[in-house]
Amino acid sequence: MGIFKRIKTIAKADINSLLDSMEDPIAMLNEYTREMEQGLTSAQAALSRQIFVENKQAALIAQTKELIGLRARQAKLALEKGDEGIAKLAVQEKINLEQQLHLYEQQLLVLKDQTNVLKERFNELQVTYNELQHKKILLASRVNVAKSIKQIQKVSIDFNADNIVRGIAKQEEKILYMEAEVQAGSYTSTDYSGYERTSFFYVSEDEITTEIEKLVAEKETL
Repeated sequence: MGIFKRIKTIAKADINSLLDSMEDPIAMLNEYTREMEQGLTSAQAALSRQIFVENKQAALIAQTKELIGLRARQAKLALEKGDEGIAKLAVQEKINLEQQLHLYEQQLLVLKDQTNVLKERFNELQVTYNELQHKKILLASRVNVAKSIKQIQKVSIDFNADNIVRGIAKQEEKILYMEAEVQAGSYTSTDYSGYERTSFFYVSEDEITTEIEKLVAEKETL
């Protein structure tokens, strides 16, 4: 029994976890709103029926009062005519109607109390519904902000900034090296070319001796 109970508990927990993950906050808020609207519709229908019964009872009371007045006039008229039997019947019905009137009025009081209860309940539901609508707007805004932040965080994780920064630094280093090569070339290009022009010609020892003798002779002449 213990094993089966644990399996049942685990399965139930897994199902609840799955249902929680599937719940969309906005969709659930809309569903709660629809349920509240259905409750308001039912309460309004019940209140309408109650008011109808109350009005019908009030009409019955008014009708009974008219009959009581009518029977009182009939009894009076019968006595004036000397018809005591008709007068007694009219008075008897008048008394019965007055008893019914008292009962109807008591019933109307009960109906009015019930109507007031339904009105209060309906007003409470209306206030709750308005609060739910306002809260739904606020919660929907919070959900959208949370989703946006979550998306930004996901992009930040997927976007490996460190690797890109290192790549940029590496390319910058290559560019600096290329610029250094250009600068070095401008400094040494003239000297190398002059060296190449002189180093390609061979000068013999006799040519050097002859040139020195010429310089000595020119000095002695002076």
